[in-house]
Amino acid sequence: MTSRITLKDVAKEAGVHVSTASRALNPLTSSVVNPETLERVAAAARMLGYRPHPLARGLRTNQSMSVGMVIPDVENPLFGPIIAGAESVLVDDGYSVLIGNADGDPESADGVVASMLERHVDGLILATATRSDSAIDTVRERGVPIVLVNRSIDDGSVPAIVGDDHAGIGLAVEHLASLGHRRVGHVAGPSRVSTGLGRKRAFLSWTQELGLESDHDLVEEADWFQVEPGHRAARELLSRHPEITAIVAANDLLGLGCYRAIRSLDMEVAVDVSVTGYNDTPLMDLMQPALTAVRVPYRQMGTQAANTMLASLASDAETPASIKLTPSLSVRASTAPPPSS
Repeated sequence: MTSRITLKDVAKEAGVHVSTASRALNPLTSSVVNPETLERVAAAARMLGYRPHPLARGLRTNQSMSVGMVIPDVENPLFGPIIAGAESVLVDDGYSVLIGNADGDPESADGVVASMLERHVDGLILATATRSDSAIDTVRERGVPIVLVNRSIDDGSVPAIVGDDHAGIGLAVEHLASLGHRRVGHVAGPSRVSTGLGRKRAFLSWTQELGLESDHDLVEEADWFQVEPGHRAARELLSRHPEITAIVAANDLLGLGCYRAIRSLDMEVAVDVSVTGYNDTPLMDLMQPALTAVRVPYRQMGTQAANTMLASLASDAETPASIKLTPSLSVRASTAPPPSS
């Protein structure tokens, strides 16, 4: 059995004292080490495959070496890539990642956050933020670093890693306009979260800018970002405005709810009503018909959130900046020219 490589082994290989090797490998103290020595110790650690023991590192730095991630809905497939991206960065830096699921309930999210704080996590990455969120105030009062992912809060006071929703919705609306659609509806997400309100505002802005019919009555807000709420909202929208020839859904699951509503009204997706989704989560290309969707780089979102968290943990000074990631459009069979009048 191969013995564990220790800090003493690294120090011996680099030709330095153990305390020097310890300072060189600790991000909080590496700045006091001579650059040449720092590189020699780092090279020795890489060659030997040394990984610091998280518990020992935590005792030295008074940290738990854990970061909490709270997601709003474990059934929503977009959060898997976010978690995977964040874990790939945090685990490499010696942190364990604790995952909490709010199950679509803001009050449950508050409880999960409180539980994370009781476990003394070093930081929190939240995908559960509402536009005005008391749980965030609680975390900040405790002095725990916090990074938001996929959503933001209205005052912008907490770093958030999000997609550019205005640009993303623009891609969908421009695509439909290029196919000849003039009467386009929107199944929106709940306005209590930034993704719901932001995408709705973007839809109204883009339809007006592109000269399409732009009316708040062409928007129906779903209770949540899931299939059945999308079904109910789309049925209501199509019952109110049967002349609609395309729907921009605020996420993929709402888009699949639109599929269900269209078929329940004895119409066909793409033939009678085109549909676009948002997120381009796994398997959307296998739907019948395959869903045209705005693609957001969610794994990158997770890695960027983790890097922002590490920057916050390394310094109490300046708050890291928020970041918007650029979306793209995956065009598939759910969109087609409108039926001829």
